[in-house]
Amino acid sequence: MFWKRATSLPPVSRLWGTLAFRLTAAYALAGLFLVFVATASLYMFLVSELDKSTELFLADKENVLRTMLRERPSDEDALREEIELETAARRYQQFYIRLLDDRNRSLLMTPGMGEQLDLAQLTGPKLTGSAQSIRIKGKDGRAFRVAVISAPVGFAATDNDTIEIAIDVSQTEELLARYRFWFAAILAATFGIFPLVGYQIARRGIGPVEEMATTARHISSTNLRERILAEGYPFELAALAGTFNQMLDRLEESFERISRFSADIAHDLRTPVNNIRGEAEVTLARTRSAEEYREVIESFLEEAVRLSDLIGDLLFLARAESPLGHLRREPVDVGELLGGMMEYYEASAADGGVSLTRRVAEEPVTAELDRTLVQRAVSNLVSNALANTPPGGAVVLSTSTDNSTIRIEVSDTGIGIPAEVLPRVFDRFFRVDSARSQSSGGTGLGLAIVQSIAVLHGGNVQISSQPGHGTRVTLHMPVSAAR
Repeated sequence: MFWKRATSLPPVSRLWGTLAFRLTAAYALAGLFLVFVATASLYMFLVSELDKSTELFLADKENVLRTMLRERPSDEDALREEIELETAARRYQQFYIRLLDDRNRSLLMTPGMGEQLDLAQLTGPKLTGSAQSIRIKGKDGRAFRVAVISAPVGFAATDNDTIEIAIDVSQTEELLARYRFWFAAILAATFGIFPLVGYQIARRGIGPVEEMATTARHISSTNLRERILAEGYPFELAALAGTFNQMLDRLEESFERISRFSADIAHDLRTPVNNIRGEAEVTLARTRSAEEYREVIESFLEEAVRLSDLIGDLLFLARAESPLGHLRREPVDVGELLGGMMEYYEASAADGGVSLTRRVAEEPVTAELDRTLVQRAVSNLVSNALANTPPGGAVVLSTSTDNSTIRIEVSDTGIGIPAEVLPRVFDRFFRVDSARSQSSGGTGLGLAIVQSIAVLHGGNVQISSQPGHGTRVTLHMPVSAAR
């Protein structure tokens, strides 16, 4: 099934912009280039070796003739055997030799040389030194390599005498022609095969990417459970698939939070609205006294205040999570700030029979903070501690610092929080005791706001609790703003 899909080509208009086409072009061009370089290099090496072999043969014949003419100039029989008889024994790659005096008169010549070569072509400038050949065509079109050398010849030898050596290289030319034909055939086959093979390789290589794209197309706000099975993928694509799955996990968790958040908002907004509506309907059912109307209006005001506080908390959380959210930092004496919180909640603590104390260092503890936001965070923590601490208990505010971090801690000896729900206390609208929170007017946003404030400052919040023994919440924030 995969091969059937891989071999079906997309339309030409789309093919140019596909990754498969680009990979195919890269594979094909690289393969063609390598094959061309390899075949061309082999061909050039073959030509060089064959030329070298021919040059060595001519040089060897030149050396033999020079030696014979120098050491046995009168041995005409041996010279004639070398020039006239040796070539007759060769079936392939025949060679011809001619000796000329200084007047270009032929002294000895291999039989048949005149029939094969235009001897007039050889009467040119003589080459001195080792035999360096030139390429000429014979009368029947065959190729020859000819060396023309100046050397003393015969009894009346002079330096202007000439030795002409010609070797038939037509077999070599035919060999090179066959090689060129096969090299061209290989290049043509490569040009046809490489794109097809490259396209198959490219399609197989990008198959996992297409599967990822298919999975991504199936994902919507109502279907976030799709995942990519990365088994068998290459390491790089497996890592990409893992990252993609992690992103989907975060998206699914975020959508679930948004769904719960929307449901909680609807519930918390509906309760006061229903209360106002119900009281209004009951009040308007019959004529009431001025005192009764006053009580109803006071109840309306209480519900309106609750709605206003809830909307304000929601707006704060929305702004805190916005990328454009910013802080108004200023040097804050944290000990003095905690002292202000104590004075504000002192009456509430006294009414509840709870001891409210502060533990700070003698030296001022100063940090660059947004005073208003930190006051709100500490206020939420203190109000929660007072609400959950029975009479006779204690609430303690403390602070400490090191070189880079300041810690603000609010601890109480209240009822505590069960371990199974402790990880959820910073979720929006989460209430450990829903009945008590409703009666006290709590919205379940207090700790979520505390966490948002800490994160805005570049810090975090830690909480520990033991049921029946109390709760400790600690804010960790940088002493100074990151530059």
